[in-house]
Amino acid sequence: MTELSLRELNRTLLMRQLLVQRVSMAPLELVQHLVAVQGQEPNWPYVGLWARLAEFRHDELEKLLRERKLVRSGMIRRTVHLAAAEDFRWLRPTVQPVVSAALQAAYFRDELDGLDHHALAAAGRELLAGRTLTRSELGLLLAERFPGRHTRRLAEAVELMVPLVHGPDTGAWGRWRNRSVTIGLAEEWMGAPMSAQPQRETLILRYLAGFGPASVADIQAWAGITRLAGVVDGMRANLRVFRDEQGRELFDLPDVPLADPNLPVPVRFLPAFDNSLLGHRDRRRIISDEDRGRIAKEASGGVPMYLVDGFVHGRWALEDATVRITPWHPLSLDDEHAVRVEAEHLLTFVVPEATGKVVIDA
Repeated sequence: MTELSLRELNRTLLMRQLLVQRVSMAPLELVQHLVAVQGQEPNWPYVGLWARLAEFRHDELEKLLRERKLVRSGMIRRTVHLAAAEDFRWLRPTVQPVVSAALQAAYFRDELDGLDHHALAAAGRELLAGRTLTRSELGLLLAERFPGRHTRRLAEAVELMVPLVHGPDTGAWGRWRNRSVTIGLAEEWMGAPMSAQPQRETLILRYLAGFGPASVADIQAWAGITRLAGVVDGMRANLRVFRDEQGRELFDLPDVPLADPNLPVPVRFLPAFDNSLLGHRDRRRIISDEDRGRIAKEASGGVPMYLVDGFVHGRWALEDATVRITPWHPLSLDDEHAVRVEAEHLLTFVVPEATGKVVIDA
């Protein structure tokens, strides 16, 4: 069984995440390739697409949301993502176990104690039929039927039990935080029913295309659902099997190439929660355990970071019209130049009408 080195896994991940060179691809096609793009904060998906596409404008993503070709909702790992509408139809039912599991958290369990969950879900569907509401509006209406309950928790519980999508304005460029989220019934919004059954094999195959080779633990960590070992085992005959340097089994599609470990790769600036940073349980193929520890209190992947030679080298932040870069490791003169050039490119995207600057902390 072939053993893959850390650099082979790194270069292959960057190649499949389309971070080796920017590509000429429609934004919707790119999102489909990545399965779903994390969008906990509205602006980050735009930066993630900018990092991968040769030409990308903010209004292209906004148009896809308005045209309902792209939906914004809770799905993978129970967090907000953007996905193609046709993918959301099978993806949400497949990861529903992790979404529903949030109802067992103390702040939900205490508020919903003794409440008929089926009745609450049915009420939510009825109240949202034919319209969109803000979470606050839905919560107030639900409280009329279920008095004495926390209105926000009622609305959030419905969102966990019933496939809902966010209104397009919620994902518009310029919103750095989720405020006044509007929600509607997914099936009405998309004009198509949700899949009746989970599609775990589809999930695994799509994941491997963008993130493989990967272990079962990696797949489960990315999706947020468990008990996939048996599913993968049943697919084994149609997959390639490798081992990493620790001897763990890694699975991959049979016809997708691996990258040369010496493949030159550019500096890349990634948004917080980028797919490439959160796609594996063992993330050392892109960020060291030491560097993950630097941001442990902020959630690994929860801050924007940049890559040098394919690996996370530090973090960055947008402060008004300044891109501030905080290196975690020394920069050579050549690397510092490359970082500055890419940061200036980023600056023209995030603040296109302002005169900004790039600052690299000492």
